[in-house]
Amino acid sequence: MPSRLFTQLSRAIGRESAQNELRWMRRALENPIRGIEPASRTIDDMVARRIRGEPLQYILGSQPFGPLNLAVRAPVLIPRPETEDWALRLADTIRAPSSSAPRRPLKVLDLCTGTGCIPLLLCHALPRGWAHATGVDISEHAVRLARENAGLCGIPVATNPHADLEQEGHNTFMPVLADLMQRNFVNRAGLEPPYDVITSNPPYIPRDEYDRLPASVKDFEDVRALLGDSVDAGDLALPQDERDKGLTFYHRIAELLRDHDLLHAEGTLALEVGKGQAQDVADIVERKARMRHVDIWKDPWGVERVVVARP
Repeated sequence: MPSRLFTQLSRAIGRESAQNELRWMRRALENPIRGIEPASRTIDDMVARRIRGEPLQYILGSQPFGPLNLAVRAPVLIPRPETEDWALRLADTIRAPSSSAPRRPLKVLDLCTGTGCIPLLLCHALPRGWAHATGVDISEHAVRLARENAGLCGIPVATNPHADLEQEGHNTFMPVLADLMQRNFVNRAGLEPPYDVITSNPPYIPRDEYDRLPASVKDFEDVRALLGDSVDAGDLALPQDERDKGLTFYHRIAELLRDHDLLHAEGTLALEVGKGQAQDVADIVERKARMRHVDIWKDPWGVERVVVARP
């Protein structure tokens, strides 16, 4: 590898990281993942973008997620390892009760779907014909990317909930553009409850923490995928101190569960949370969504990362 590029990148991110990232950049150029083109055509351009602080995943154009290789592009949120960990665990949990197929395909709903990483991983991990998933996001960029990723993963894309009937024997995915905070969200998104599995990695970063994030995050990833203190939370009637904790979206999801019977009586809810938020979110789903069986999963780094609940 050219010593000039190594020296430049080392100054920005350290020698060990520079060595690894240059290797990954070269691999992306010389042997790209099928269906995914790197965002740059030369290693010089890749290094220049990285030195300016752009996340490596956007430069390479891809991010591994379990056994999947997903396309990633700014400003759609880059899937994180902690999300990958619990999505794999959830797939194992869904399979665990029985080795035989369910009487009907499970209906999966993923809110704030981003790249589609969670529902696509579930569709990939579950046996064929077990799952029909819907992924909803406010971002047109995210919905387009999630649709693209379904194609890359070999998962048929449904055009409407009833189109799943035409894909019998396959797990399917339907990306939907809709705003979770809108009063008539369920109708606008064309949702058809109840769902057997509801997942979400919603925005959960409080404003004061968001303001301290590095430029490599704030300058490239969509603020709407990160900031948990939504400015569109007027209908939630939350006291001001509850609006500054990054928990707005959990209150909204709990209300949707309660008011629209989104979750099947024997269904599973899984919500990713930020560090230190797990108990607050558990209280929200117990109190507002009337969930009776609530558990908290830790990530591989010992952080309470997922609130898992059942009616």
